[in-house]
This record gives sequence, C-alpha cells and structure tokens, in this order.
Amino acid sequence: MLMGSRHKKRKLKKIPKILFLSFLIVTILSVTLIYLNDKGILKKEVVNVQGIQKKKKKESKDYEAKIFMVGDALIHWGVYNDAKQSDGSYNFKPQLEYIKPISSKYDLAYYNQETILGGAALGYSSYPRFNSPQEVGDAFIDAGFNMVSLATNHTMDKGEAGVLNSVEYWKNHPEVAASGQWASDAERSEGVSKIYEKNNIKYAFISYTIWTNGLETPTGKEYLNNVYSPEKAKSDIELVRDKVDFVIVAMHWGTEYSLKTDYKQAEIASYLSDLGVDLIIGAHPHVVQTVEYINNNRTFVIYSLGNFISDQLNVENYVGLAMEVTLKKHVDIDDKVSNSIIEPKAQLLYTVTDQSRGYSRNFRVIPFPKLEESQLKNHNAIYEKYKAVVNESYPNLTWGLTWE
Repeated sequence: MLMGSRHKKRKLKKIPKILFLSFLIVTILSVTLIYLNDKGILKKEVVNVQGIQKKKKKESKDYEAKIFMVGDALIHWGVYNDAKQSDGSYNFKPQLEYIKPISSKYDLAYYNQETILGGAALGYSSYPRFNSPQEVGDAFIDAGFNMVSLATNHTMDKGEAGVLNSVEYWKNHPEVAASGQWASDAERSEGVSKIYEKNNIKYAFISYTIWTNGLETPTGKEYLNNVYSPEKAKSDIELVRDKVDFVIVAMHWGTEYSLKTDYKQAEIASYLSDLGVDLIIGAHPHVVQTVEYINNNRTFVIYSLGNFISDQLNVENYVGLAMEVTLKKHVDIDDKVSNSIIEPKAQLLYTVTDQSRGYSRNFRVIPFPKLEESQLKNHNAIYEKYKAVVNESYPNLTWGLTWE
C-alpha cells in the first residue's frame, strides 16, 4: 500500500509541469502573433494572398486580324506588254509600287485573279480568251497579298491545261490562300475544308463563280472551276462553319459594267449569310458597287470591288475600290466566343497610264488622294461620284485606310 501511494504522488507532481509547458507555449505563440501583427507582417501576407487570387482571376480576351481587299487583276495585252523586260521576262512589281506600302502592312490581303496564270507554254493572250504571265502572281505576293480568288468566268479560257498550270503555280506558294481552281476532286475537298489561322483567329476561304462565258468544265472535272450552286455552297460551308471563327466567300457575280447590284447578288448574299458566311467579297462587274451589312449585321457584303488593274480605257473601269475590315474575336471569362466584322474602311484607286501612239504604258495603280490633275482631270469630282456609289447602302462608311 505504501509503494502504491508513493506512485500516485509521483503522477500528481508531473501534472503541474505539463500545464506549465502548455501555458508557456500558448504565451509564446500569442506574443509572437501580437508582434507580427504590430509589425504589419500578417497584413502583408493577407494582401499577398489576395494579390495572387487577383492574378488567377480569369479575364476576357480579344483577337483581331485586319484584311485588305482589292478587285480584279484583269491582265490585258497592254498590261503585260508594259511589264515585259528586255530579256523576255515580265516584271509587274512597278505597277503596284503605290499599293505595296499599304497592302504589305495588313494581316491578310486579298485580290481577284481574273485571268488565268497559264504561263508562257500556252502563249500569252488578251480578250476574249486570256492567258497571263505567272509573274503577275509574283508581283502580288511581293506586295503582301496572301489571299487570291481564282474562280472566274475566264478560268477555262485555256482549257484544262491552263487551270492545271495555274494550280501548280499556286501550289508552289503555300503562304497564299488560293481558292476556286483545283486539279482533282480530292484537292477540291481539301481546299474548301481547309482551316487557316491568323492572330489566333481561324477562318475558311472559298471562291465561287456564277459565270463561265459558256466555257463549261469537262464532265467529271468540275473541280477545275468552282461554279456556284446553292447545294454546293451549303455542303462546303457546313464542313467548316463550326470549326472556324469566320467564313469568307469570294463571289464572281453581278452584271458587267453596272454600278447597281442585281437581284441575283442580293439573293445569293442573303442565302450565304443564312448559312453562316461572315464576309462576302464580290467581283465581275468591272466597276465598283455598294457595300453593306445584311442579316442584322451578321454578314458584311462588298458587292463589287471593280477592276484593280486593267486596260479597258473607260474611266469607270480604271476606278477600283480598296476595302479594309477587321475580323474581331472576343472570348469572355466563361470561354464563350463571339465574332464580328468591324470598322469597314474604304478608298478608291485609279489605274494611271501614259498614252503613246495609241498604246498604254507605265501602268500604276494609285490611291485617289495621291492623284494629280495631270494624271486624271477632274479627279476630285470623279472621286465623289464613285464614292457615292459605294456609299449608297452604307452611308456611314469610313473613308481612308489605316495605312494609307
């Protein structure tokens, strides 16, 4: 009993030591916390944590790509003979010297290659059955053009051989999005479904023509010239609509030499817009026409850019339209994407030549603000006339390009 009693006493003596140690630890922690708080260290830590949380907070993002567009490269005899060098080669770059400082600054730059680039082997020719030097393409690429429409009423001017030569030329320039002519069904399928990307913006580009000049493609080889039909357009656009931010369609349509749009253009534009096309770029009339938003601003339509360069002699054929729009992609904090065509801007261009012995020489495409009276008499009045044509359906259009 005595030993048991002593054992209990020993246990009782240890309890105060445990309590004392606990008290000491609590006291030290309390004093430390009070000291840290007084020094503001704890507050700094809280602020730092909040700062980290703010950095991690998701923000919306905007992406933009600016596209520059001009009309037809209509390479008449006068145009390509002006470019001929003493060694027999061709240099069209001087004809674009006033345009290159503008076009080369854009993310995307588009033009319509009206005439077939069939090359020397097929013999160069002018109206009504064109064949143009491939150096035309070289000059446009040098000026920064990286989108080209190839489906036109002159695509079959040199038959299948002309198209295949043209297709081969553009294959050697993969930096350019070329659409409208292909060498096989497989290449057509690949071409219309191809997805391009610029500045985190994905887009598809397809070219169609409703005109063929009666030069139909051989049966079974319809891929040579992309002739429009509602069924074909629906099938093509459905392939890409949900995979891209923007669908861009080049349309060879309208009535030649008419400053007014026709019912067929309006009908096709409405149909393409319903399919989900964002931007429609028109060619074929060889004169400028109006521009507008349709379908509750769903689609921006340029009905005709007119000629970019040609030798058609009439003032209205030498006046061309240059257009600029911005493709804008907005991604909100929930990753919801919305896309829009914004900030359309315009400028008129003029093909200046020197006349000598009935021939045109020294072709230059010049923006109207740089024209001199000696180059085009009454150019200010002419500018206002064709500006009014372009403004007809969209009077709020901004005149003057970003990099003009």
